[in-house]
Amino acid sequence: MARPGAGPVIALVGRPNVGKSTLFNRLVGRRQALVRDVPGVTRDRLYGQVTFERWQATLIDTGGFDPSSVEPLIEGVRRQVVAAVEEADLVVFVVDAREGLTALDEEIAQSLRRAGRPVIVAANKVEGPAQAGALAELWRLGFGEPVAVSAEHGRGAAELLETLRARAAAPAAPPTRAAAPVHVAVIGRPNVGKSSLVNAMLGAERVLVHEAPGTTRDAVDTTLVREGRTYVLVDTAGIRRKGRVQEPLEKLAVVMALRSLERCQVALVVLDASAGVTAQDAHIAGYAHEAGRASVLVVNKWDLAPHGMVRRAEVVEQIRDRLPFLDYAPVCFTAAVRGEGLHDLFTSVDQVAAEARRRLPAAAVTEALRAALHRRPISIHGAPLTLVSASQVSVGPPTFALRVNRPDGIHFSYERYLVKSLRRAFGLLGSPLRLSFRKGTTPRARARGMRR
Repeated sequence: MARPGAGPVIALVGRPNVGKSTLFNRLVGRRQALVRDVPGVTRDRLYGQVTFERWQATLIDTGGFDPSSVEPLIEGVRRQVVAAVEEADLVVFVVDAREGLTALDEEIAQSLRRAGRPVIVAANKVEGPAQAGALAELWRLGFGEPVAVSAEHGRGAAELLETLRARAAAPAAPPTRAAAPVHVAVIGRPNVGKSSLVNAMLGAERVLVHEAPGTTRDAVDTTLVREGRTYVLVDTAGIRRKGRVQEPLEKLAVVMALRSLERCQVALVVLDASAGVTAQDAHIAGYAHEAGRASVLVVNKWDLAPHGMVRRAEVVEQIRDRLPFLDYAPVCFTAAVRGEGLHDLFTSVDQVAAEARRRLPAAAVTEALRAALHRRPISIHGAPLTLVSASQVSVGPPTFALRVNRPDGIHFSYERYLVKSLRRAFGLLGSPLRLSFRKGTTPRARARGMRR
């Protein structure tokens, strides 16, 4: 796996609810990590980029660290924290100055000393002299002078960044310029295997997997280099029906999952092979379609389908019947826990990403659409629809401007026919197509107007 970004890697570590995610958001300059005043919100490793006076670093937010817990979910979080520390060039040990030093803080400090990474102590929630006086006892941790910060109010953030810049070693070699990565959002209902699929694609436990629905909360970005191509995989929280989303934390997780579609080129819509296509699957697929993202339908847990009783062709037919608006999206079958179907999945991702960025010459687009009008002519308000010209105006999704004599009143069914005609002529697999009808005048009509 490649390093997620430029500069040294810095991990934020600490016990639950000391403000690591608030500090992470403050340092990266945007609300990327979920923040709630309850412990255990962050579970996976979350990456962000820090920029400070031309200095850059990659920051990792981690879940609340409890080195001695054997509870399965907390143990999974612990593995994520350990992986972040091993990856980091520098560790920021975040403690709560209001509560003072705790036994768990000292236990975490022992674990960090064994890890052998340089450590800076960030004393968070220092809002006044009362908390500033508690900094003296933090020297007992053995990591030198603590840095006082208030992540919520921004106090001490610049001083912390100066300390990080001074202490963090730069990478041995400057980063090489590479092609822009393909951002891939993995979306779907809870417990369809999104995190397992991301881990299988990465070949490592990058995101926490647990049998309980709702394990993933943040939209977790991970950079992957495979066969010379760079991808950023975004694992998202499971999206349930609005009526079933009760807790504010879950609502925030769903909002961030949907927001991840705005910054991706490809959406992997994950379906559960053992459950079939549900109404919620259709809602989620509709989000990707409306966002204009190139999409791949991933039938996961294919190993759980009854062997010999269900054929792939039958499943594809059911998908096309339930999701007719995504008839342009390829279908892949995977078994994430076994690592099966990944080659075909990456092939489809590469193909739809390329098609979404493809540009077509105006002459070819105009010719294909005129042929479509000739095959199936229509009249609007008593006048035959005439195409003056057509051209592609943008990509991701491919969008076409059509200059016609009657731009108003074109029925959506005829617009769908024109879209299918473009697909028949050019392919454009995986992406929704957008048509914009504009007023245009033919040369003959312009000549008549001039004679008048």
